[in-house]
Amino acid sequence: MKVCRRLTFNAAHRLFNAEWSDEKNLEVFGKCSNPNYHGHNYVMETWIEGEIDPTTGFVYDLKKLKELVQENVTERFDHRNLNLDCEEFKDLKTSAENIALVSWNLLRPKIDLNYKLTIRLWETENNAVEYNGQ
Repeated sequence: MKVCRRLTFNAAHRLFNAEWSDEKNLEVFGKCSNPNYHGHNYVMETWIEGEIDPTTGFVYDLKKLKELVQENVTERFDHRNLNLDCEEFKDLKTSAENIALVSWNLLRPKIDLNYKLTIRLWETENNAVEYNGQ
């Protein structure tokens, strides 16, 4: 059985490779390479998979999951420039793939290993990534 908690955060970032010219960055990353950054209204789904607890009827307490995600991810990234404000991206491109990976790594130690964890991150209504540790 799987359960999900959906939370949102707003953040700015810039996709670029410092070793490339502005022209090459524009070619590869398009408008996302804007030197003045750009922002997204991210939607993050945190999926937990496990057995239903016969005592509660829950797979996982969604209130607890909300608090974990808020404390460890959304409060850390919300209304931040991911490139400039977040140590996690000091040496890591701020792609949706890496944001999902970092989020998973922040949450995994907080959730019992008996549960499978999947992060689905929507960067736009048309673009999403998913990471489950593999």
